[in-house]
Amino acid sequence: QVQLVESGGGLVQAGGSLRLSCAASGRTFRQYAMGWFRQAPGKEREPVAAISWSGRPYYTDSVKGRFTVSRDNAKNTVYLQMNSLKPEDTAVYYCAADLEVVHLTSSPPKVDYWGQGTQVTVSV
Repeated sequence: QVQLVESGGGLVQAGGSLRLSCAASGRTFRQYAMGWFRQAPGKEREPVAAISWSGRPYYTDSVKGRFTVSRDNAKNTVYLQMNSLKPEDTAVYYCAADLEVVHLTSSPPKVDYWGQGTQVTVSV
């Protein structure tokens, strides 16, 4: 069992930055691939970024060059650094964990564990 708790969301102006964190419980964290999804009002939940157990990152095209996913296995934490934010990045961001990284890059998502979500709002 893995429990995920996100933090770091908030309100930021376009062009600004935020860093999301996701703290995971459990001793098996390093075995899991970790990912971030987002869901805007009226839209489906979509993958944003993922990182394999070995540290290989994956990004959806719309965030490449702006977002960076990383993990600290010693702290059981995964991060999403978001730079050059745009209003279209506004959404609830969810942390996810799965033994298969491909599940963290798929839509619709098929994921073992979810966090509760954190709101990110980017104003013009």
